[in-house]
Amino acid sequence: MNMNTRNRETALVVFSGGQDSTTCLLWALKRYREVVAVSFDYGQRHREELACAKEIAQQLDVEWHVLDMSLLNQLAPNSLTREGISVDQEAPEEGPPNSVVDGRNMLFLTFAAVFAKQRSITDLVTGVSQSDFSGYPDCRDVFIKSLNATLNLAMDTTFCIETPLMWIDKADTWRLAQELGGLELVKEKTLTCYNGVRGDGCGHCPSCTLRRKGYEEFLARYRKDEV
Repeated sequence: MNMNTRNRETALVVFSGGQDSTTCLLWALKRYREVVAVSFDYGQRHREELACAKEIAQQLDVEWHVLDMSLLNQLAPNSLTREGISVDQEAPEEGPPNSVVDGRNMLFLTFAAVFAKQRSITDLVTGVSQSDFSGYPDCRDVFIKSLNATLNLAMDTTFCIETPLMWIDKADTWRLAQELGGLELVKEKTLTCYNGVRGDGCGHCPSCTLRRKGYEEFLARYRKDEV
């Protein structure tokens, strides 16, 4: 096999405008000469996500693209794509939460890789984390490693999927944002809430609960004077 050499100067960040992907964007900006961000329009329930991603990319002066993934909406109905399906407020006793979009990260990273190859970009950055994957199977390290190998074989390219958050929890994700100089940006401008509310969010959906708990733990661990 004659794979191309890795381009270590440029990275493509899979970017939703949420806490994790924004922290990864900040991380990439510290490590690469050039950074490109790509978001996905899959008919998500809250279109505010794309507006948020666009605004953050503009603020950070990052080239930003949106790819059409509307077919995913048709194939995988769930609480993030259907108004009539309420988001699970607690993890079910069996199986994943109904906010799981089957195959989403696999498809996003695959299309990101196809896009990246046309730009001679080999480093893909994504904000998945096994430490707080919340029942999402495509956030696990074993999946990322498997997909990385598959993409390399499929496109005869030496891709490297970077996962800066894989082994840290939400508290340390907040700390990383602080170390990167983007704590206030992440806190005020990102959209993590399943109900489409920016910043601290609605306060009661599972994503907001995880985010708030992580922030409180971050304050307790690293900024005790603010607790």
